[in-house]
Amino acid sequence: MIRRIVSAGAALTAAVAVQTALTGAAVQNRTVSNPSDRHIERLDPALDRLIAPDSPIEVIAQGYKWTEGPLWIKDGGYLLFSDTRQNTVYKWKQGEEARPYLTPAGYTGTPPRGEEMGSNGLTLDPSGHLALCQHGDRRVARMDAPLSSPAPKFTTLADRYQGKRLNSPNDLVFKRNGDLYFTDPAYGMEKGWDDPARELPFAGVYRRTSSGEVTLLTKDMTRPNGLAFSPDEKLLYVAQSDETAALWRVFDVKPDGTIANGRVFFDTTSMVKAKKGLPDGMKIDTEGNLYATGPGGVFVLSPQGKHLGTIVTGQATSNVAFGDDGHTLYMTADYFVMRVRLKAKGQGF
Repeated sequence: MIRRIVSAGAALTAAVAVQTALTGAAVQNRTVSNPSDRHIERLDPALDRLIAPDSPIEVIAQGYKWTEGPLWIKDGGYLLFSDTRQNTVYKWKQGEEARPYLTPAGYTGTPPRGEEMGSNGLTLDPSGHLALCQHGDRRVARMDAPLSSPAPKFTTLADRYQGKRLNSPNDLVFKRNGDLYFTDPAYGMEKGWDDPARELPFAGVYRRTSSGEVTLLTKDMTRPNGLAFSPDEKLLYVAQSDETAALWRVFDVKPDGTIANGRVFFDTTSMVKAKKGLPDGMKIDTEGNLYATGPGGVFVLSPQGKHLGTIVTGQATSNVAFGDDGHTLYMTADYFVMRVRLKAKGQGF
């Protein structure tokens, strides 16, 4: 695959042909991200505390089919991200080109298959191992090899609910007590929502306890996608990537780990037709502000659900991760990976 590291302000206006190293197929006539399409949209003065209005939005890697699941690895100082359609996790480090890190990443079978077969959401489990939402294998799995020596050997964490196979787990987050929360839409199935191989008639939000028990938290969201906890873990936010109801819901997290009192946190349905993207992945800063991908880029939402502004990427943006010293937001956006510096600091830094 041909890819370039692009510095801030570089002029990127020509169309390029990208050849993938894995398949040899060319992705023709895709427009390179133009810096003029990327900016900070300020809707409320409170945004100035979180992002400087002139913060450049940089493209750091490009030439993929659909980027997802960014994850910053502190020990080593590098970014991992998925290409869901190339069945590969890539590694990017400052001063180096992005390169394949793990393949196969989401589909380990032998019969050929297409569409979004690779990994999607990535995170680290409590022991520091890579945990992946594997579309093709229809499971959440843990990579058994250490981060420094990746290998496609996996242990299944969750692949069934009440004996029926999951659809295609999409995003995941661990609670501090070790419980795993994840969403299960059907985007990774070869025929999507109408795939005859589907065994569950709904798209659920699930919890897997540290002992391995998988329970359904809710099946009332049509397209559950990204999810994140508030800093005190008393709230769970879940994105719904449904163009007819493009919104985020927030739930109270009960002491037993289940959720209750679901309500709409922010609704972007009216914006979908005019801007690229749907509610998808999200992360939260130390003050509880959400950085949530949606129509037009990354929405910055206060804990009260006020839209403070948008990091406009010019692309359909799938997910985000804090990295570096916690003040950099990395963004996967279509076939790009981008970043922007913040004043705010991400959880966990």
